[in-house]
Amino acid sequence: MSEELHWLSAVEAVARLRDGSLDLAEYVEALLERTESLAYLNTYISHDPAQVRQSLTRDPRPSGPLFGLPFALKDAIDTADLPTTAATPALRDWRPGRNAPVAQRLLDAGGTLMGKQALGELSFGITGNNPAFGTVGNPYNPRFMVGGSSGGTAAGIAAGLVPVGLGADTGGSARIPAALCGCVGFRPSHGRYDQRGVVPISSTRDTVGPLARTVTDIRLIDAICTVTSVDDAVVSLSGLRIGVPRGYFYDDLDDEVGAATEHTLAELSAAGVVLVEQDLPDIGALNERVSFTIVLYEALRELAAYLYQHGASFTVRDVVAQMAGPAERETLTSILDHDVVPAADYREALVVHRPALQKAYASYFADHDIAAVLIPTTPAPARSHQEPGDDRTIDLNGRTVDTFLTYIRNCDPASNAGLPALSIPSRLTSTGMPAGVELVGPASSDARLLAIGEAVERLLPGLPKPTL
Repeated sequence: MSEELHWLSAVEAVARLRDGSLDLAEYVEALLERTESLAYLNTYISHDPAQVRQSLTRDPRPSGPLFGLPFALKDAIDTADLPTTAATPALRDWRPGRNAPVAQRLLDAGGTLMGKQALGELSFGITGNNPAFGTVGNPYNPRFMVGGSSGGTAAGIAAGLVPVGLGADTGGSARIPAALCGCVGFRPSHGRYDQRGVVPISSTRDTVGPLARTVTDIRLIDAICTVTSVDDAVVSLSGLRIGVPRGYFYDDLDDEVGAATEHTLAELSAAGVVLVEQDLPDIGALNERVSFTIVLYEALRELAAYLYQHGASFTVRDVVAQMAGPAERETLTSILDHDVVPAADYREALVVHRPALQKAYASYFADHDIAAVLIPTTPAPARSHQEPGDDRTIDLNGRTVDTFLTYIRNCDPASNAGLPALSIPSRLTSTGMPAGVELVGPASSDARLLAIGEAVERLLPGLPKPTL
């Protein structure tokens, strides 16, 4: 029986926990056994089965709305009882001593914390490689990358170790690993969730984002995490207008990602969706004026503020000096040692270029009466793991391209515009690796976007479960 419990959706599990047909201790034990048997995937950084079991003795049958539902957190989200390492050596034993508000919401709702999951170092890594904490394996092939930075969360959910988790998303960190691991990842509108108590990169762009195996499960967690209103919207696909902006987002795709996306579009069209083939003019150039200018200016300033607010005895320079990842360390050292982004450039990106990007999206949605756009989440599926330092490039259509820039390309513009975005599994490639499609909605359209995602998910056949 325990072999079946790990594939329960969150909504199914909550319903059974509520009516008493599922025993919480038995369910948790099934997930602990699953985690132990698949420890080679290395999805957790902090995972203490004894502590999990002890939490059940304090409240063996928690109340709703989660009724004890197990969940996990990206190890950049503060917790009172576990370290927050952000997957970097200087923070290996860092204990903030309090729960981030978004984590507290899940606990107050009756959730059971199973542990804290692996990520790219300081949320910068994109592959799942980490010299200090080990490499995370993809459930569909452990020799392949999981994406980042919330790779441990995506891999753990896709492998059936836990039904839901919270990642975080700055430029695609929840959506990219969801696409590569075959689960669902949601980036809410900026400000929808409380961001306090999360190791930061960029307050302009950062947001916590839930991951799960279904959009319905995402809606369950979103309703608990949001600090804004909740709307149980239902959407019909018939007559729904979906934008297909091909110029930037569909350029230079891996052939199998392109084919998977076109197949999804064909299924949507057959279901009555109106596909609006209109480009988003100059989106690449608009995004480029915003993206790294804001992140590189804010990153270490905001990490320093986080450490100060928590009374840390070490500095940002100490953290960077001990970083394990060569590429991440080089990037952050250059920020420390050089004025890579002048204050005037940062202000211009914030008050001129970012509003221009937001206006371009708003005009696109309004002018064409579009409910959402659909694009490939990533230009390529997961590639095989390489040694840290050797994973800076991948092959794409016979060319050597930058790994990080390639995987964030399609997710980054919505991040910079602060828009809600949802990655849904599409199909498996011929090598058995998942591909995902991303829906992006207008500003603050989170509830409707999730309803659209739910309708799209019902239409698609879904991925076969990984063979583990």
